[in-house]
Amino acid sequence: MPKSQQKNVLGTALQVCSINPMTGFTRNGCCESDVEDSASHTVCAQMTEEFLAFSISCGNDLTTPRPDYGFDGLRAGDRWCLCANRWLEASEAGFAPPVILEACHEKCLEIVSLGDLKYHELR
Repeated sequence: MPKSQQKNVLGTALQVCSINPMTGFTRNGCCESDVEDSASHTVCAQMTEEFLAFSISCGNDLTTPRPDYGFDGLRAGDRWCLCANRWLEASEAGFAPPVILEACHEKCLEIVSLGDLKYHELR
């Protein structure tokens, strides 16, 4: 689906999550979804120290730079398109980072409830 037609969890046009750092499955700044993104990188979240530590404990270190992939590593305050399952896992463990509803792709609702996302909305 072309970017202009993709919707967020509120049913409106999907907004940019982050361009610095550049995020998204296709690295265009949006948490877009397509058939190639089997992990559903559809939840736009603002990183916290607690979530980043939780992610490391689950085997996914998002803080260490990986120059071979053009990845500078994330810090608390950065926005990033997370896999919906990982965000849900973090939420259930008490470490969910806050989300930006306008930038969360509607596909994440197949995994995460709108109520949970609204509860963790960045304010």
